[in-house]
Amino acid sequence: MATTDLKLDEPGSLPRPGPIGRLVRLAIGLLGVWFITGLLDVFNDLLNESGHIRSFMWNGLVFGLFLISYVINIGFSRAWQKWPAFISGGIFVAIAGFGYLTKGTIETEFFAPAVWGWEFYVFSHLGAAFVLASLIGTPGCEMRAFHDLYSRLTGIPTKEHYCPVGPLHPIDQWEAKRS
Repeated sequence: MATTDLKLDEPGSLPRPGPIGRLVRLAIGLLGVWFITGLLDVFNDLLNESGHIRSFMWNGLVFGLFLISYVINIGFSRAWQKWPAFISGGIFVAIAGFGYLTKGTIETEFFAPAVWGWEFYVFSHLGAAFVLASLIGTPGCEMRAFHDLYSRLTGIPTKEHYCPVGPLHPIDQWEAKRS
């Protein structure tokens, strides 16, 4: 079962991804980049349509709320469990509630840009991390790719984290056994 617990392993304890793991990371990273381009396409509509949120963004909000705790905890070496998701959700509920009380709808010029900005951050961070992890062969979780790059540039070792969700950890283990 996936957990948002921060369990950092010593440098070199996780296998580097093989070609299949790197291709999967690249594909997922490119999906994140695709989502960001979609967000950029709807940005002007947010400003012109008084906060109408397209289904594209609603889908990103649900998926992003599931992922935000992993992005923050693993990406920034924090042990905040599900709090990033709870805080994000609470902020969205507060902004939506304010919009509903003042305008009779949650889709307002306050809520839509808040969702857009939050999704832009989450999926930019994810997309960049996946692409970078595929390029440099970051062991374990792609959210440690920035740490891995720092380690390679400075020679200062950084800890690793296995991938808690998705197929990456099993693929990496399978490829390591094949080698």
